[in-house]
Amino acid sequence: MSVTVRVPAKVNVQLAVGGARPDGFHDLANVFLAVGLYDEVTVTAAQALTITCSGPDADQVPLDRTNLAARAAEALAARHGLPPDVHIHIAKDIPVAGGMAGGSADGAGALLACDALWGLGSSRSELLDICAELGSDVPFSLVGGAALGTGRGERLTELEAGGEFHWVFAVADGGLSTPAVYAEFDRLHAGAAVPAPVASPALLAALRTGDATALAGALTNDLQPAALSLRPALSATLESGMAAGALASLVSGSGPTTAFLTKSPEGARQVADALLRSGTCRAARVAASPARGAVRV
Repeated sequence: MSVTVRVPAKVNVQLAVGGARPDGFHDLANVFLAVGLYDEVTVTAAQALTITCSGPDADQVPLDRTNLAARAAEALAARHGLPPDVHIHIAKDIPVAGGMAGGSADGAGALLACDALWGLGSSRSELLDICAELGSDVPFSLVGGAALGTGRGERLTELEAGGEFHWVFAVADGGLSTPAVYAEFDRLHAGAAVPAPVASPALLAALRTGDATALAGALTNDLQPAALSLRPALSATLESGMAAGALASLVSGSGPTTAFLTKSPEGARQVADALLRSGTCRAARVAASPARGAVRV
């Protein structure tokens, strides 16, 4: 028997970052939107825990127990006194190391798939507890839709999204390490007082009403200067998308994927075509949000 779970990518429409905590993490006000780019995670009973991966940039995905999908299987099995003996196959379509939570999505997908395969019937709260242990973005990958993440991003408050938003995601060559981007954020703010992160009322209102123009005016990412410091070429991508008619642009999460909000599906396709012609990105993907969280297919 096999179980397959489809799980979405995310974009951070607001990423407000506080100063470094004693544990090395940062307090966040992180407004997530799930977007319609998906990985599919299939788990099958096996003699031992193994991982395979296919799809774009699959060669960059770790196939050992550092992979969040493997860690999810181990964490769930440990809670129930089971051996984590499954074969996990990840069919990638979310950009790898692109600031869109692809690894976190795989962790959430594997967790839900293993729970079904083993017939555990875990509660939503138990699954979310395990997600929070695995990583800051993993709980949202399970939940999907729209949510505010506080703490280090793992404490979720689900939000209302009153309409559909249309995006283009420009995929850069190579990835950016999330820890490296946070370290650069700390370097850029050394000696300065970093305010406590707070969700923007204007942004939450724009989400609630489905107003893309208002949302465009409220998009922020406190990690963007750090990502651009480490990868200056991303500035040209952001400029190209805006010149093509995007309502707004920003680095997605810790990058290096860049996100462009547009007025319509047709506008998204036009921006994607222009980005590809500009030569400032490797690929341009069109997707809508919000999308469902992890779901068995």
